Amino acid sequence: MSMSAVIGAGESVPLMPPGLGKIESLLILRKEASARQALAELKGFAHTMPNPYILINTIGISEAKESSAIENIITTQDELYKALASNLTAADPAAKEVLNYRQAVYKGFNIIRQTGMIRISDIVKIQELIIGNNAGIRKLPGTSLVNSATDDVVYTPPQDYDTICALLNNFCAYLNDAEDSLWKMAVLHYQFETIHPFYDGNGRTGRILNILYLLLKQHLDTPILYLSSFIIKRKSDYYSLLSRTRTSGMWEDWVLFMLDGIEQTAKLTLEKVRAIKELFDLTTERVKAHCPKIYSRELVELIFEHPYSKIDFVVNKINVNRKTASKYLKELETCQILSSTRLGKETLYIHKALMRILEE
Repeated sequence: MSMSAVIGAGESVPLMPPGLGKIESLLILRKEASARQALAELKGFAHTMPNPYILINTIGISEAKESSAIENIITTQDELYKALASNLTAADPAAKEVLNYRQAVYKGFNIIRQTGMIRISDIVKIQELIIGNNAGIRKLPGTSLVNSATDDVVYTPPQDYDTICALLNNFCAYLNDAEDSLWKMAVLHYQFETIHPFYDGNGRTGRILNILYLLLKQHLDTPILYLSSFIIKRKSDYYSLLSRTRTSGMWEDWVLFMLDGIEQTAKLTLEKVRAIKELFDLTTERVKAHCPKIYSRELVELIFEHPYSKIDFVVNKINVNRKTASKYLKELETCQILSSTRLGKETLYIHKALMRILEE
């Protein structure tokens, strides 16, 4: 197999890695340095949170919503937290799809913690969770990417199953090697979207692979930085640069775009994490001052892990009976920290101040 291209039905896809002369321009190296600094600041401040699952659960939900919105799967934070609190029984189809995405992120996070690598089989598992079926890697020809406005075919990915598998083997080998630059994440994202190995869910799978790469290379310890909101804001640039890189073979503009996304998103996420930490500290002091008989660190952590809380969550987290759990939540409402609402036969307690931060 040539190192310049893999030939199959559909367009030829160069193997990885690209020549470093195409990547390591002065502009890219400067942008790499500033993006690394922004990531390092985010990683460092995230360690000040008392419980990593506060950020994993809250920021992860926001990402699942934004990434799904790119595929025109639209729901709200309110619907998502209601669905989580009701174990999906109250979820509309869009909310269920978004929560499938969240589950896929957690699956990838756990795979990296357990194995320290990402294999083709892992990517397939992640995509299966997103889509909710096991169709797997494309085996049938006929897939093409179409401009939704004009119906013109803009790109035809490799069609042959063996070719797709060969490209994915090369992709995983490159992903798991020792090089840990941020520009490499941009190259990998381009390559995965160009291979387009699945019938559906390629965009969402590719965006999850972005955060998994940052975790794998220890740029972050928890999955809290996602590029979906950046991509939504600059969607036309994202797709035009992908297309231009495919046709020109020139990497600089694409890599700079993705590095800018990492830097900007890291800075915005840091602001959000700081706001959550400030609210956590204020809430802790408020509970101590106004509800001292029920205060515990675990209780405060719970209402940050689950902005929509309920009795069962308190029972499981703090190991108290249902009567005591109900008393705790009602007292937090009396102290105006939580607000209650009914969902079917159940009462949910909403941390509205936290929700305002998450929805900004």
